[in-house]
Amino acid sequence: MLVKPGILLLDKPQGLTSHDVVNVVRRKLNTRRIGHAGTLDPLATGLLIVLVSGATKLFNRFANFDKEYLATLKLGQATDSGDSQGKITKCAPFDAVTREQVENVLKGIEGKFENIPPMVSAIRHQGKRLYQLARKGLVVERKARIVDVYKLELLDFSLPQIRFLLKCSKGTYVRTLAEEIALRLNCVGHIIEIRRLAIGDYRVKEAKQLDDFNENDIRPC
Repeated sequence: MLVKPGILLLDKPQGLTSHDVVNVVRRKLNTRRIGHAGTLDPLATGLLIVLVSGATKLFNRFANFDKEYLATLKLGQATDSGDSQGKITKCAPFDAVTREQVENVLKGIEGKFENIPPMVSAIRHQGKRLYQLARKGLVVERKARIVDVYKLELLDFSLPQIRFLLKCSKGTYVRTLAEEIALRLNCVGHIIEIRRLAIGDYRVKEAKQLDDFNENDIRPC
């Protein structure tokens, strides 16, 4: 079956990998030539750009776009994955943290930021994805990457939770950034929510639900 080339904007639900979404699209459109631009792991929700037919070769164009996220950090407990799906590795009190401290920490991170990919990321190490190694309980050394944090804004302060908006360059890992926020607050923490709101000029409010799209929703690119 010939499917017109282009992109699908989908709102990925929690619990599915990006590859799971690709498989759903392949079945529905009855074509193998499907890819995506920018991984979202099972915990994360939000905008996933799916590349259809000839658009699969445009991966780098979309992957290099800036991103925007909504995220919630829970203070008091660190986990081995940096999120709520991992095992608790450390606890620390958070009662002394104030809204003003959080706002100052967020402002201090804006700009160039040294970001270390988490073990649950899709980066390859000796031919294996980091998340594949993490599932086996393995931890390997990862090189830090310099990324740009354009905006880091506090949206809600309800201890132990801190909800924030992040606008950043490609390659920014929300989990390790959140762990750094907790560290600068003299605490520990982990992510309990990640929602991607935008990739470049494409926004999640334009996206279709995974059970509510068809070939007519493919956009030219």
